[in-house]
Amino acid sequence: MPELPEVEAVKRGLDQSIVGKRVTAIEVMWSKIIRHDDIEAFKQSLIGQVCQRIDRRGKFLLIYFDTHVLLSHLRMEGKYFLCDKEQPVHKHTHVILELDKKEELRYHDVRKFGRMELLEIGQEFQHPSFTKLGPEPTPATFSPHVIKEYLSGRTTAIKNVLLDQRMVAGIGNIYADEILFDAYVHPEMSAAEITDEEIQQLYYSIISIMQAAIKAGGSTIRSYTNMFGEAGHYQAYHQVYGKDGESCSRCGTIIEKTKVGGRGTHFCPNCQRKRGA
Repeated sequence: MPELPEVEAVKRGLDQSIVGKRVTAIEVMWSKIIRHDDIEAFKQSLIGQVCQRIDRRGKFLLIYFDTHVLLSHLRMEGKYFLCDKEQPVHKHTHVILELDKKEELRYHDVRKFGRMELLEIGQEFQHPSFTKLGPEPTPATFSPHVIKEYLSGRTTAIKNVLLDQRMVAGIGNIYADEILFDAYVHPEMSAAEITDEEIQQLYYSIISIMQAAIKAGGSTIRSYTNMFGEAGHYQAYHQVYGKDGESCSRCGTIIEKTKVGGRGTHFCPNCQRKRGA
């Protein structure tokens, strides 16, 4: 957490809240969040700049200013909040962008795993985080052909393929489990064993589940909220994630939990049978 749907919700909140506003000062309380050797240079590059637009690529936020773009990865617990300057600062607030109109954009991160990096506009997509990132999970950018081409010759488990970001961007542990259940594919199945019919179903499941999760504002499992403190709602539609020990909604079989690539993985052993089982 957060995955693409949650980051998209944050992106939309930032778009409503800070576009057109100028950075007047910056305070950094936890310097490791900023990927710059010179924190003062980081501050001076942003102070005086106006936010022009907010974009997203996979799980990354791109906050565009006049001449620079702030690349932000929320990792496990990162959140942004727009606050009045007089509002008390929470103990887990680590970066503050003071804005005009007596407001502050505050970055809050309980686990301090999130990262920010400032780049000149035009350099952002040469960043190592983007050079091997797969297409967005939309019909305009992604296709069954992309899946087939990427899976060819690969023997890794299909769940690991969904998580590694090179075939398609933005899918994490929650949505990988939900996609594989929807597609009737066992999470441990070798990528090389996936049939053309299963590729087609995987494609439709990726598109439909990611779009539905975005529409619902993402999933709130523990602490995720958007910029306005609102929880996501897609957890109400989860079919397997976090459902181990419960009955499958399709066949009644008990949902199981295992580990694939070190990640907790939920599946229905009847609906998602291994080949030959």
